[in-house]
Amino acid sequence: MDYLDWLRWPAGSVCPGCGRAATAVTTGRVWRCGGCRKRVSRTAGTIFQDTRTPLTVWFAAAWYMTADPGGVAALTMQKLLGLGSYQTAWTMLHRYRTAMVRPDRAVLTGRVEVDETFLGGEQPGVRGRGALGKTLVVIAVELREPRGYGRVRMSIIPDAAAKTLREFLITTVEPGATVVTDGWAAYPKACRDWFAHEPHPVSGSGHEAHELLPAVHRVAALCKRWLLGTHQGRVEVDHLQVYLEEFCFRFNRRHSRARGLLFYRLLQYAAAAPPMTYRQLVANPATQSNQAVRRQGATITAQQPRPAARRSAMASRREPGVSRYLTVAVKWITHMNRCRTSMFAAPYFQRTHRHMRADEHTVSDRPPPIMSAPSPPRTPAQQRGRW
Repeated sequence: MDYLDWLRWPAGSVCPGCGRAATAVTTGRVWRCGGCRKRVSRTAGTIFQDTRTPLTVWFAAAWYMTADPGGVAALTMQKLLGLGSYQTAWTMLHRYRTAMVRPDRAVLTGRVEVDETFLGGEQPGVRGRGALGKTLVVIAVELREPRGYGRVRMSIIPDAAAKTLREFLITTVEPGATVVTDGWAAYPKACRDWFAHEPHPVSGSGHEAHELLPAVHRVAALCKRWLLGTHQGRVEVDHLQVYLEEFCFRFNRRHSRARGLLFYRLLQYAAAAPPMTYRQLVANPATQSNQAVRRQGATITAQQPRPAARRSAMASRREPGVSRYLTVAVKWITHMNRCRTSMFAAPYFQRTHRHMRADEHTVSDRPPPIMSAPSPPRTPAQQRGRW
């Protein structure tokens, strides 16, 4: 809590009600102002607001998220932290991703290379700009002199029209900077009156696109490799933008002296970011029960129950959990208490033997033997007889 207070108020805790410094601090996440006596949560106004997960677990998730250059997936985070729910791990990571974007971050300056790329798996049909079933992403990379790359920005766009590209350039690139692009016809209109345009048409140049625009192609290749490697390509289009922001957060800090600096910067942004609930994070907050879905050729709404066959099929696929074994153990203990006999008592073995024979589906008119004292050894005469 002291570390979080230091991140939020480097000059000391300040009451949001009266603006005076907090003089009395209570235990836990709540402190009290010495002036207006107002109780204020120390996590209010951050991404940790109203969370039931300990802050130590949140800090551990931030460390795992920044320590590995490739990041971590939600399922891996669940295993590392020992969380019982995948939803908890996903929510923690998604809150951190939303905090990685500062509203007042600086724009790109100097010479900036801009191009578009498609994210998504292989789809049948044409390739390139006419491909269907993929997401169009525009990339802007700073070019350093004499060589090297600076910061990067990535954003999802609905199309590659001049109006769309112009909006991205105005919010991302400093006015008056030089924008390096390919020969796409929309860029001259997008850069008009705001930026200096430096086109490099690919057709007729005798060079490949990655040779004329190496920065954006390298960033696009790294992003696609990261999505396929860390997240196995399982990123929904509705959440793709926050994953792109996470990639930019790592790429822009690739030259940090230590991974702890990324951890510090992430928690600093998290302490200043507004709180978000799980319903605000998910792309489609409406539950599936409120939507009309088609199953087995019939339309099932929220008022209609599921078919019995569907219910039984789902129950058959359910794996036995811990609760099932606990239920069996409780029944066995209750049965032992009701017997009121020792484990080696004869009635207990009679019942157990009878149950075992019933489970084996054997039919026998002979009653089960009753355990008694062992009989004396047979004499030689008895052994020579018809015994």
